[in-house]
Amino acid sequence: MNDSEAQLVTPDQALALLQAGNQRFASGASAHPRLDFPRRAQVVADGQQPYATVLCCSDSRVPPELILDSGIGDLFVVRIAGNISATDEVASVEYGVCHIGTPLCTVLGHSYCGAVTAVLTGAQLHGCIPALVAPISPAVERAKSEHPGMGFEQLLKYAVQFNVWQSIEDLLGRSAAIRQRVREGALKIVGAVYDLDTGYVDWLGAHPEEARLLAG
Repeated sequence: MNDSEAQLVTPDQALALLQAGNQRFASGASAHPRLDFPRRAQVVADGQQPYATVLCCSDSRVPPELILDSGIGDLFVVRIAGNISATDEVASVEYGVCHIGTPLCTVLGHSYCGAVTAVLTGAQLHGCIPALVAPISPAVERAKSEHPGMGFEQLLKYAVQFNVWQSIEDLLGRSAAIRQRVREGALKIVGAVYDLDTGYVDWLGAHPEEARLLAG
C-alpha cells in the first residue's frame, strides 16, 4: 500500500492490512512503514486518512502502531484501560468511523489484561478506577457463569475475550451512527485479542450477535 491509497480501501482490505502488519511484527520482520519525513509532511498537508480505528487498552505492552506495524496517519487510535466503550470512547470511535471515515474498527483486547484481572479477582480499587472498570463486570460474570470451576488463567482468557465482545456491544448499543454505518456496509467492526507471549493477534471477527445488536 502506498501513501495515497490509505483511505481507498474496503473494510476487508483494511483488515488484511492489519493482519499483515501483525504477521510481520510477530515474526520479527517489521517494516516500520510510513515513518519518514515525507510521510509526516503529507499528513500535515493532506490531513489524516487512516484506514482503521483501533480501540485498545492503555497497557504499555500493547502499542497498536507497533504490534500492527503501521505508520503515521494509518490508525486512528483510542486507548483506555480495559478497552472499554464508555461515553468518551464511543464518541472518539464515532469521530474515527463517521467523521474521518475509517472503513474498519477493531476492538483489541490482550492477554493478562490488568483491568480485567482486577475485576475478576475483586481487587480493592481506589479513586476513579472502580467506575472505569465497571463496564468490564458483565464480561467477567459471563466467564464465571459459562465456565464454573475453571482455573484462573483459563478463566481470565475467556473474560478478556468476552470483554472484547462487551465493548463492541456497548459501541453498537450506544451509537446509532455507528450502527448505521455497519448496516450500510461502510464499516466493519471486528474483535481481536493480542497475545503478549507470542506477539500475534487472534482475530475474532464480527460480534456473534451483530445482527441483533444492529437492530437495537
